Formats: sequence, structure tokens, C-alpha cells
Amino acid sequence: MSDKKRPLRSEAWFGTADKNGFMYRSWMKNQGFPGHMFDGRPVIGICNTWSELTPCNAHFRRIADKVRQGILEAGGFPVEFPVFSNGESNLRPTAMLTRNLASMDVEESLRGNPVDGVVLLVGCDKTTPALLMGAASCDLPTIVVSGGPMLNGKHKGRDIGSGTAVWQLSEQVKAGRISIHDFMSAEADMSRSAGTCNTMGTASTMASIAESLGTSLPHNAAIPAVDSRRYVLAQLSGNRIVDMVNEDLRLSKILTREAFENAIRVTAAIGGSTNAVVHLKAIAGRIGVDLSMEDWTRIGRGTPTIVDLQPSGRFLMEEFYYAGGLPAVLRRLGEANRLPHPNALTANGKTLWENVQDAPLYNDEVIRPLDSPLCEDGGICVLRGNLAPRGAVLKPSAATPELMKHRGRAVVFDNFDHYKARINDPELEVDANSVLVMRNCGPKGYPGMAEVGNMGLPAKLLEQGITDMVRISDARMSGTAYGTVVLHVAPEAADGGPLAAVREGDWIELDCESGRLHLDVSETELAERMKDIRPGTSRVLASDGGYLQLYIDHVLQADEGCDFDFLVGRRGAKVPSHSH
Repeated sequence: MSDKKRPLRSEAWFGTADKNGFMYRSWMKNQGFPGHMFDGRPVIGICNTWSELTPCNAHFRRIADKVRQGILEAGGFPVEFPVFSNGESNLRPTAMLTRNLASMDVEESLRGNPVDGVVLLVGCDKTTPALLMGAASCDLPTIVVSGGPMLNGKHKGRDIGSGTAVWQLSEQVKAGRISIHDFMSAEADMSRSAGTCNTMGTASTMASIAESLGTSLPHNAAIPAVDSRRYVLAQLSGNRIVDMVNEDLRLSKILTREAFENAIRVTAAIGGSTNAVVHLKAIAGRIGVDLSMEDWTRIGRGTPTIVDLQPSGRFLMEEFYYAGGLPAVLRRLGEANRLPHPNALTANGKTLWENVQDAPLYNDEVIRPLDSPLCEDGGICVLRGNLAPRGAVLKPSAATPELMKHRGRAVVFDNFDHYKARINDPELEVDANSVLVMRNCGPKGYPGMAEVGNMGLPAKLLEQGITDMVRISDARMSGTAYGTVVLHVAPEAADGGPLAAVREGDWIELDCESGRLHLDVSETELAERMKDIRPGTSRVLASDGGYLQLYIDHVLQADEGCDFDFLVGRRGAKVPSHSH
């Protein structure tokens, strides 16, 4: 490796014949690393979010081993390190609370250690944006390896989807259509292997976004977690990251504005999660790309959803991969001139279009032709109005078309506990035309902005056969969920947003086509109500210091990506001062 044209970061640790070089090498050698590993070859970090508390990522030890093998084959020096693993399934109150914490862990681990490039092992919802955010702030050569989706759920002879089945079956219990025994019997049937949700939830959406951004090898998004080809991809990624270091192919050369615009278009085509709006903004903010809510309207709207997956459609991630996966979607968009920037650079050194122009497509039911889409306009709907001055979002592909333009009276819940206490009260004044409004569940109000926005419907309406209603909140919802749900209202109620001023019985208008969300009261009346609103006085959870206090004090609003104000930006990875 002596013919390198430029010095590597790791040489500042391992490349000197002095006291400091002695110490750095000596302590590493206590693990059995031979002396020739310190000969100037690229040192590659394997950033691992493995944890038994993060079931989506439970198979990452084996994936890490395959990445390690690939790095060694290519002449690199692999060093694996753990970072905070924020798993959505167990972590309370929400993994979103610690997304920024995990990103800080990644950033400081990369900057402070002798690594020249990094492989990010990601899977569960927040691990993908968290690790990309941290890596973007350092701007080293970086490649993403996702863990992949779990196998299809199998229940009573039919496929069921992770998360989506939970919402469906729990509503059926409330409606009296199935027994609690039937509900519980699906528990083991839903989760049959390691891996992320097998629907187009947030994890699969973010894996698809990582691929469409160009930060992974082709097919990273959809190969099932336990498919042998997942491990082949991991090994090939280990090969590739060594070349990326030698080529100085840093994240800033891949994560360009063009890449983000491609990702927005792809999110619409796959029927991706609304959480992508928050996460893409945060990643863009770290790398220095000014992404706005208007970009989602400008680039995403008018794009048909062509991937027929739950929760919007019928199939699951296994079928998506077998049908051709994300490369087939990108090819279909590109051939119709619907891929904004086909020449965007990707991690393998080729353009996005070079990677997909010959991609096979095996199933037109799963990945539909553009003239026969699942949804004519699947772009995330960005809403504004006096109820959401800085924006709110809705996912058209998972909504009821008849409710996309709606006017109804508000049924108001002051927080999630208030909602749970009232929603099934037989005396609750609510009908199918009502608009369910829940507040104080945003970044500050329910610290972390939990996925509680897809409020379950009142039992008495479910019993009448009602399956959807307009719901509005400053919360998020799981990407596995569905319904005509308005989310991420900004500013949130706990930050002084007008959602705090809505009263029971107010008329609310929703018009997705025009992007309007309106509280039908006069400007004078709304101004009078807002006089009584004090930001921060209605938080559900009070802080006693610690990380929670840091979060509340510094988190940005949903339209800004919910990053911390002091983390936005690219700080690079300049070699720090010696520790001795």
C-alpha cells in the first residue's frame, strides 16, 4: 500500500515511530493484531448497531463478520465498534428521542478514532438516519449496509405484515369482529425471523432512501435479512469501502442536492413513510444541503405510487425483492424520465442510472407500470394554513381518497393520555364526519415525538363499520400504519403552535389537492385564543435534567428535521490532538 498518493487519517495514530505511535499500536496489538496491519493500509470502522434489545438488528454480528471479511480481502484493516442502538420496538417513550444521541455517538466515535472510512450497519427505523447524520457531520468515505426485512408473516394461511397487522387486528378486536384469542395467536406468526418490518414501514423506507441517495450498493434496500444474498452484499460492501477510501469518495460527493431530490421522488414511488420527511431534512442539514418542505411538493407531488406494498397496498418486502427491488423501481422511473437526476454519483463509483438501466423487473403486480399505479399521486402531501403555519404532512397512498378533501367538527384530546381516556367513552360526541385532534405530542410536548398520531377510531364507530376518519396531530405515526392522518403539525402545540388553540366543536377543513389545513375561526378569534397559549406550559412529560432536558432545550421542530440546533452542519474529521 506504499504507492498511496495521499496520507490517511489513521497514519496520525499508527504511522509514527515515536512514543505516541508506540502506544497506539501496542494497545491495539493486545487483541492479537499482527504488526503488518499497521503498514499504512486503510483502517475501516464497522459501526455496529447490534443489540438484543433491537430485534430488527439482532443478526448484525454475522453481517459484521461478512463486512470484515470483505475489508480484509480488499487490503483494509477492519475495526468494529458499537454505537447506541435505538430500537423502535422496545425503547420508550420512542426511539426518536435518542436518534440525535445516536448520531452524536457516531460522529464523535469517527472523529476521535483512527478510522479512514466507515461501514454503517443499520436497520431499525432510527438507526439509518442517526448513523447517516453522524457520518455526514464527519464527511469520511462511508457506505451503508442495511439489515434487511424479516420474512413474510404467516397467519392462518395468509401473509400478514409487521406493524400493519397489529393496527388491523387490534381494530377488529375493538369492533367485535375477532376475539382476543384470535388477536394474540398472530403474535408469533407476525415475526418469523430477524430483520426489520416486512412492510414499507419506516425501516424499509429509509433503507430504500439510503440506496436511492447512493450511499449503498444496489439491492441493499430489499434483500430479506436471512437471505444469503444479504451476506454477499455485506461482504461486497466491505470490499468497496476500501476502494472508496483510496478514491477519497466522501459522503459530501454523494449526498448532493441532486441525491436528495432523487430520494424524494423515490419516496413517492414506493409509498414511503411520512417519517422520511423528518429524517431526510436532518441528514441534509448535517451535510449542508438546504432541503425544504416545498421540495417535497415540488418534486414528490404528481408522482404515482407504483410499489404495491402494505400498508398502502397488498404485498410485503419479500415480494418486492423478488420482483426486482429498488433498482427496478429506479429503472421504471428513469425510462419514463421521472428520475430527477439519473447522473447522481453512488457509492460504487457509478451513476444511479448506470446501476439500474438494465435492472430486471419480474412482477408487474408488485412493481406496477406507471400507467397503472397503486395511487395516481403518491407524493407526500405538505399542508399549510392557520392550523399549521410551518407545515404538516399526510401520506396519500395510505389515505382514503374520499377524505382527502373534508370538513368536520373537531374532537380534541389534550395529550395521548387524554385520548386513551376518552376515545372509547360511549358518551363521546363523535361521528364519522368528526376530525380527531390530538396535541402536545410533538418533539417537545411528548419528548421525542412518538408514533401515536394514527389514533385508533372510537369503538362505537368501528362497530358501525367505520374504518377511517381524518386525524390531526403534532405527533408522528409508524410507517407501517395507514389512514387519512395529518402529522408533524408545526409548530407543535407545546411550542406555541395554533394546534393548542383548537376547541371542541371547531370546524376544520382539509384539502390535500390545494395543500390547505384550516381552522375555521376568524383571525381575530384565533389571535385572542393564542394570547392564552404559553409555549412549554402544556408538556406531558416534565424534565428532571439529563439528556431529556438537553433534548427539550435544543430540539428543532418537525419541519426542520427535529435535529438539535447545535448539531446542524458538517464539522469534518480533522485529526484531534494526542491523548498523551
